[in-house]
Amino acid sequence: MSDVLTALLDGDGKVKRWPKRPEERAAVLAFIVAKFEQGKDYAEKDVNAIISASHSFNDSSMLRRELITAKLMNRTPDCKRYWVDRQI
Repeated sequence: MSDVLTALLDGDGKVKRWPKRPEERAAVLAFIVAKFEQGKDYAEKDVNAIISASHSFNDSSMLRRELITAKLMNRTPDCKRYWVDRQI
């Protein structure tokens, strides 16, 4: 685990805040996307549950959108199916 990421985790190993610096944001997204199984389909509620378990600042929707925007996670146009093609 990188020093950048370690500084962003709380005592429970959850991300404690959404960082401002791009390299910190990338580290947080990599940390979260690693919680997903490559090639497995997830419903939105399952994605939210995994993301919620990974952070303590209560904004799963924003993190889900960031994963999609960063192209670390994919979804169908109707947002009913999510998946990760590759791990970073």
